[in-house]
Amino acid sequence: MSIYSIGVSGLNAAQSALYTTSNNISNVYTPGYSRELVILGENQHGGGVQVNDIQRQYDAFVAVQLNASTSASSALGIYQAQISQIDNLLADGDAGLAPLMQNFFSALGDLAAFPSDPAARQSVLGAADTLSAQFRAFDGYLQDMQSGVNQQIVAEVDEINTLTQQIAQLNHEIVIATARYGQAPNALLNQRDQLVAELSTHTDFELVVQDGGSYNIYLPGGQPLVTGTHHYELEAVASPYDPQRTVVGYRDAAGNLVILPEDAIQGGALGGLMSFRAETLDKTQNQLGQLAVSLVVGFNEQHRLGQDLNGDQGGDFFAVGAPQTYAHTANTGSAQIVDATYGDVSQLAAADYTVTVTAVDGDGEPTFQVVRKDNGQVVEHDFEDGTLSFAGVELTFDDGGFAVGDSYEIQPVRRAAGGVETLISDPAQIAAGSFLETSGDMAISSIVAAQDALQDAPDGGYALSLDSEGNLGTGGVPVERNGQPFDPDNGQIEPGDVLTVDGISFSVDALPAEGETASLTLDAAPAAAGDNRNALALQALQNEKLVAGSATLNQAYASIVSDVGNQTNVIQANLQMQQGLTDQLRAVQQSVSGVNLDEEAANLIRYQQYYQANARVIETASIMFDTILGLRA
Repeated sequence: MSIYSIGVSGLNAAQSALYTTSNNISNVYTPGYSRELVILGENQHGGGVQVNDIQRQYDAFVAVQLNASTSASSALGIYQAQISQIDNLLADGDAGLAPLMQNFFSALGDLAAFPSDPAARQSVLGAADTLSAQFRAFDGYLQDMQSGVNQQIVAEVDEINTLTQQIAQLNHEIVIATARYGQAPNALLNQRDQLVAELSTHTDFELVVQDGGSYNIYLPGGQPLVTGTHHYELEAVASPYDPQRTVVGYRDAAGNLVILPEDAIQGGALGGLMSFRAETLDKTQNQLGQLAVSLVVGFNEQHRLGQDLNGDQGGDFFAVGAPQTYAHTANTGSAQIVDATYGDVSQLAAADYTVTVTAVDGDGEPTFQVVRKDNGQVVEHDFEDGTLSFAGVELTFDDGGFAVGDSYEIQPVRRAAGGVETLISDPAQIAAGSFLETSGDMAISSIVAAQDALQDAPDGGYALSLDSEGNLGTGGVPVERNGQPFDPDNGQIEPGDVLTVDGISFSVDALPAEGETASLTLDAAPAAAGDNRNALALQALQNEKLVAGSATLNQAYASIVSDVGNQTNVIQANLQMQQGLTDQLRAVQQSVSGVNLDEEAANLIRYQQYYQANARVIETASIMFDTILGLRA
């Protein structure tokens, strides 16, 4: 090779280097751009230089780590943004439920002091209305968040589908370009890696590089999103258990829609939304509903033991939302839940349940399995006369046929707070006096009055006796034990039994000592405007462990606030730690792939000198050639 050709090869190499450096500088702010480096090599055919490659500076290992960290950061970021809203709502000292419950019980204290005062009675109704409205407002706010999460899930699924479609299209273009030119254009590789990075902000995934360089992308559970030039779409659909809840599904090879478990998507904004809803939003709604049911049922039971200024038995003071039930869309049986009510509210938990028919005998009688959804525990239950009872809930089924595999979603308290209302508008109907008078030494507790109690009470009331063997003397009065008619001639009472006499139910705590007999008289109390006995009992409910039999109302609300606050702090701390890790990985990635303007400016000068030097080589070669030609003259 001549000196002229050598100079030309150097000039061409310098041009390529200057072009590459200029391209790096112009794309310094282009998202996803990886800086390029000219790889020069000695020409093996007579000297000179050649451009072996324009190499993209990209570290796949660092990119995978950065995408995983970005996915986790994005999930925590959306989680933190959502949970902070609930934390701010519950912890507000002025707008929270704690001061309103305190005001309500304080008004009951004033009523107990002045039971016939119209102003004191009106104050109780005003405080009750305010408390009821706040329960509904809290429930409405949380339900709006549920709707917002549904909408965001739809938007995230749409964005994921768009990105996976574009990645599959770039796989196709890269395959064609590689076959045509022997290597893929760096610009296409940059675009694809940028789309993968964007995808990591929406969901977690596994990236597999095929032979030939195509990307395959799978969800952590193995469901494909991209395989070569094909992409598979996710679908945001209503849950088959709960039509108000949006979940994510995909189409299997047969075209059937398969619903992904909610915990199958962990990372990215979609995973953050799923985790927030399952771990915090659902739980907070259930805790608030449990608090509402405990307050309403406990207060109503005590209010029915009172007597108003008209001499009538107290009615229900509050209303509360009923348990929510949903039949699975794939049920093949025709049995439906026609009624859902609360039983023993002390057994209520802030949780949802799945009821599944596991067997059906020859008479059509089903066998159920009840599973608590938040911890997977199998719950004890009882099924009798078409009514399934468990965990403080009673479900009544119609006479439709059951089929094995049928399942039902039960949300006992999820929307209970949204149904809290004050049922009394007339101050005279507040039952401040006592409706029931008891006497005797029988050990009883947990007295509850039905709405029409003591309708048939004789003069002097009902007189019962109980001996140490558990024999109950009723004087011919019909008595129910644990909800069933009791025959005193063919059974004995045991401690813990619940007896009901003319609408008055109570629990027998203990039998008399050996050889002794205890007595109990139940009678209606005379009307008295100044009677404050039930008002005092209503006020005392503030300190009773009404919630799950283990916490007072204020303690339960404080627990809700504390749970959300602690979770908020944990998420915030995790987010800061994860974001720090993401920033470190991004710095590492930029150190490999990012454009440094100072370095590129130095390269520009260096390659410019390189270009000029090779131009001088060509000039020298030209002079030498001219000199040789001049010798002939």
